[in-house]
Amino acid sequence: MSAELLIFAPHPDDAELGMGGAIARWVARGKGVAVVDMSDGEPTPHGSPQVRRGEVAAASEALGLAQRQQLDFVNRLFRHDVESRHKVAAVIRHYRPRVVFAPFLPDAHPDHVAATQIIRDACFDAKLTRTDIPGEPHHPQKVVYYYCTHLMVHPQPTFVLDVSDVYEQKAAALQAYQSQFYINRGADAGRVPEIIRVRDRYFGSRIGVQYGEPFFTHELVGLADIGALL
Repeated sequence: MSAELLIFAPHPDDAELGMGGAIARWVARGKGVAVVDMSDGEPTPHGSPQVRRGEVAAASEALGLAQRQQLDFVNRLFRHDVESRHKVAAVIRHYRPRVVFAPFLPDAHPDHVAATQIIRDACFDAKLTRTDIPGEPHHPQKVVYYYCTHLMVHPQPTFVLDVSDVYEQKAAALQAYQSQFYINRGADAGRVPEIIRVRDRYFGSRIGVQYGEPFFTHELVGLADIGALL
């Protein structure tokens, strides 16, 4: 299946944390959206591959997301190399997206750093001819970066997307990740989702809405109509 919008997440929950509202919004509006979790995210203190699969399924249901797959990268051992680039390039050729999404850099998590380097270069590799990369050549028009939770800088986004009308779907998706945000967390149970809610409320306030998700792109953003501005 093809997808106009393809989101790569180093670990399950990264896509929901950074842009769960955008995913729910675009799905509800009939856009072709796919999420690719590059690893299963394990090991973690309270998770397991089986538990994480169940959480991913519940989070996807909350967002209305039908297209989702998991690659075989290993948590904590992401490596930016040609083999990894070509693996991701094959996925890009499969979905043939117009826009690819990746974690914003700089980021404190080494997996996120390597993942974004892999994704960025894979977008170039995916268009090459005379290679052994499976699928037909394809070059996404843009790479857009979403903000994860291991940031080393305060976000200075290029644009903010209004996600007010779907925000509780994002909250429900984050609630699905019990092993990561709630179980055995004591007073910190739910702290990460609450931090994200505060962040999104702040960026919403900057564009005059209740909730907004920030994004960054190195490329020029074009508008088809001035009415798209808030």
